[in-house]
Amino acid sequence: MLTPNLNLSNSTVLVTGAAGFIGANVVMKLFDAEKNLKIVGIDNLNDYYDVGIKNYRLKEIESFSSGADNSEWTFIKGDISDKSFVKRIFSEYKFSVVINLAAQAGVRYSIENPDAYIMSNMLGFYNILEACRKNPVSHLIYASSSSVYGSNKKTPYSTDDKTDNPVSLYAATKKSNELFAHAYSQLYGIPCTGLRFFTVYGPAGRPDMAYFSFTDKLIRGEKIKIFNFGNCKRDFTYVDDITEAINRIIVCAPERILSEDGSYYPPCRIYNIGNNKPENLLDFVKILQEELVSAGIFSGDYDFEKYMELVPMQPGDVVSTYADTSELEKDFGFKPSTPLRVGLRNFIRWYKNYYNLG
Repeated sequence: MLTPNLNLSNSTVLVTGAAGFIGANVVMKLFDAEKNLKIVGIDNLNDYYDVGIKNYRLKEIESFSSGADNSEWTFIKGDISDKSFVKRIFSEYKFSVVINLAAQAGVRYSIENPDAYIMSNMLGFYNILEACRKNPVSHLIYASSSSVYGSNKKTPYSTDDKTDNPVSLYAATKKSNELFAHAYSQLYGIPCTGLRFFTVYGPAGRPDMAYFSFTDKLIRGEKIKIFNFGNCKRDFTYVDDITEAINRIIVCAPERILSEDGSYYPPCRIYNIGNNKPENLLDFVKILQEELVSAGIFSGDYDFEKYMELVPMQPGDVVSTYADTSELEKDFGFKPSTPLRVGLRNFIRWYKNYYNLG
């Protein structure tokens, strides 16, 4: 196991994408785990999905941070693709640690709106790296994605596997983030850790994700489309497992390691964060339906089959995702393990309350 080499007490942490699903939960986890901490969150609050949910998350952070021990929360609306904005906040706040979670999400959306991905995922991340170079930080953590594995047939996906065949622009931008980070780590000694997230879900999640959009459609009496005729598997990862992993990783900044030839390996690591248990989409839908009934949103005799449509695979998608988490376990003694049913039950309870369904 790695030994922590950073102390966050009395430090200032930047979380980009702080109004996002993972970002908001990371902020609250840090306030819960650390004392004497100052967190600056930035987000452009774009309308890719309902901004009301983003504002809800910010209110949750505000409420949560007010009870944190000697800690401070600051939110700034801004876009990481704006270089002058990024330069200004780095100069003003002198961050010790940066957690870059700001990105344009969504595999399918990248096919229709590629510009958004180039601006946020590539130009935005470049601006963050440049700011870290000119205002040295102790640790940069950034979000990658399981999408970088593309159509890789070898499972489970290992961080040692090649990731040279992305099947979407979104995946290509995330692969570029890993390459950018490696280069900046090599050239300027920036300690970087990339995190390949696997299908993150949970309360107050993203409405474009299947578990959320399926729930929306079923309640509206619309059909849900299950791609590849149901023959897909996803490594669903509950958001609390993501935040626990980040909380352990943040205090263990990579260090330069001397190689046999006298050169140095860059202080740069990558981890998979997944549940290490791919679930068939039809089984996932069955559990979702059962939890909707259990929560009293639907009656036990509701005909869900009537609202299910099996359709072909769509462009940019992959058949299966499956995380090898052995490196995460070895270095941090942690493995995501929240059962799908438990996570979906928590989501449905939140959904019922958020939308006042009785």
